[in-house]
Amino acid sequence: MRIRLHIALCALAVLAAGLFVHAGDVVDRIVATVNGQIILQSDWEDEIRYEAFVAKRPVGSEDRKAALDRLIDQELLREQMHAPDSSPPSDQEIQNEVKKIRRQYENVGTEDGWNSLLAANRLTESELRRRVMLQLQLARLVDTRLRPAANVSSKSIESYYNQELLPQLRQSGAKEVPLAEVTPQIKELLTQQKINQLLVAWLRDLHAGSEIHTQLYSSDGEARRNE
Repeated sequence: MRIRLHIALCALAVLAAGLFVHAGDVVDRIVATVNGQIILQSDWEDEIRYEAFVAKRPVGSEDRKAALDRLIDQELLREQMHAPDSSPPSDQEIQNEVKKIRRQYENVGTEDGWNSLLAANRLTESELRRRVMLQLQLARLVDTRLRPAANVSSKSIESYYNQELLPQLRQSGAKEVPLAEVTPQIKELLTQQKINQLLVAWLRDLHAGSEIHTQLYSSDGEARRNE
């Protein structure tokens, strides 16, 4: 019994060491729990930096609460991943997405320059690939689950062609194209719009059926709890 108690106390000491430094200075905090899964302050900060890097905008220009909401949504979706829609993307798929991100930074031509840019944003190549892989997995999950319900009628396609595409072409002075030629592109566009609408409803249901607690911190360390 004493041995078990000693082990338990040691485990608590290790946990405390991971969360605190000198005289109770907190280096990481729990900012949310999603069905018992912890999201740390560092996870939140990493998400903000990553999204700023991918979008090529300054860190801090995004609503911090929106970034935390996105992390919560990602956790809820990750809980829904089961085979076969949870199969990992191929190395080629990941590399293609990384190349898209890298093309935004045209002034970085060498590998050393790219690695320095990543380091300046507190990223590594492996961390970037891990995040890209997760985004691809979640996108595959959403597409697999929701695309079958995202039906688009021929009438909707024709309506979009007449009311949206043709006016845009005429306004820009571009040559008009026949409906049959652009039907596949219009159908996919409208399908994606429906998938997004279905995703909003799915996430709303997942939130309603989950136990989620958030505790945000101001710049002075004061906690604001939201459940």
